[in-house]
Amino acid sequence: MRRPVSRPAMEFRLIDRIRERTAQGREDVRLGIGDDAALLAVPAGMELAVAIDTLVEGVHFPRGTSPADLGWKALAANLSDLAAMGATPAWALLALTLPEAMDAAAREAFVDGFADGFAALAQPQRLALVGGDTTRGPLAVSVAVHGFVPPGQALARAGARAGDAVLVTGTLGDAAAGLRLLQQGIGADDARAAPLVGRLNRPTPRLAAGLALRGRASACIDVSDGLLADLGHVCAASGAGAEIEAALLPRSPALLGLFDEAAALDFALAGGDDYELCFTVPAARVAEVQADLARLGCGAARIGRIVEGAGVRVRGADGAWLAPARRGWDHFAA
Repeated sequence: MRRPVSRPAMEFRLIDRIRERTAQGREDVRLGIGDDAALLAVPAGMELAVAIDTLVEGVHFPRGTSPADLGWKALAANLSDLAAMGATPAWALLALTLPEAMDAAAREAFVDGFADGFAALAQPQRLALVGGDTTRGPLAVSVAVHGFVPPGQALARAGARAGDAVLVTGTLGDAAAGLRLLQQGIGADDARAAPLVGRLNRPTPRLAAGLALRGRASACIDVSDGLLADLGHVCAASGAGAEIEAALLPRSPALLGLFDEAAALDFALAGGDDYELCFTVPAARVAEVQADLARLGCGAARIGRIVEGAGVRVRGADGAWLAPARRGWDHFAA
């Protein structure tokens, strides 16, 4: 009969499996996974950008999400925050809470898949996982990322001024539409749904776009809670308002092919989980910025402008102001 594996031994074995699958050599990691704390060297002449996010099953990702997709998304959500700051990623910390109901074999299989998904996104960015924790409880993931940005060049939410143009990378609403399809029992095995479910499970953090916006964007934020909510944060930080043209919102053929205009507009305005960048630039620089982001492959659509006042208003195709039914994700709404 096999002896029961002690909890410390189980934890260390899981940590070893994560370390093996996410290994990434960096000279600035003086001491990584395996000690009480990591020792890291911030390059001379750089500022450190730090962000953290927690994803909880049934709140931030659907039950049944594959471990590999969860590993990717948990990191992508954080890298998107670095992108919105114009920072280059370097290091990450991971706290993984696994359900008590998982037996040892299921736990190891989950960790292997999670680490593979995490590494698939981390390794092209040369991001090193340098420490973390594992524990028991409701399935949840917390990731903290660290990146570098030259002094004075970080993007921020404050800085938008009346007359600036509002732009957004990529397309909006796909992830929220993908979630709706999963809730309706339509999965990624459906060819028409696959692009939308893929955007939900494996978003692309716009790191290259963030770097290209240094010194050009007056304000920037990533769209995680919905365009209206996140652009609203920019307006609040900048002491300004924004006017958005519904007809200019970039939406994918997959979204428009499966949902009517009203649903597609709702997803684009308030759906969340897009992880695109919403940013403002002086009107005179719009064409230049759009050309550069087009060369990066993500593009950028001009969707409105910053105005005097407060809040975000949306104009419909007929010129009338719309009253959206919702404005984005609220973690503490009833």
